[in-house]
Amino acid sequence: MTITTQAKKITESKPFYALTGAGDFAVEKARAYASTVQDKAEIVARELPEKAKGYADAAAARFNRLYDDLASRGRKVVSRVSGEAALELTEVSETAEPAIAAETTAKRTGRARATSQG
Repeated sequence: MTITTQAKKITESKPFYALTGAGDFAVEKARAYASTVQDKAEIVARELPEKAKGYADAAAARFNRLYDDLASRGRKVVSRVSGEAALELTEVSETAEPAIAAETTAKRTGRARATSQG
């Protein structure tokens, strides 16, 4: 049998046709899948800037709320601490004034006695 006859026998056989059909089916499915993936990729590429902007805006809004909350909290702490400090300062000054005044008076009195005796 010649090579041409053998090739014709193989190419006209059912297994050859089945294999060729399977290959064609695989190529068809691969092209359909590639087309679907490409379509989805194009949609995502068009929507991505809008979605990214939406995510960025949402994140910025959350950050601004957190920033405002922290500033408010800090304001309360400063008010509370400065109020306590002012109260402590008032208490210290009230208790210290008589002692300082007495000390100052004693010093003046001592100087006055020393000057008058000298």
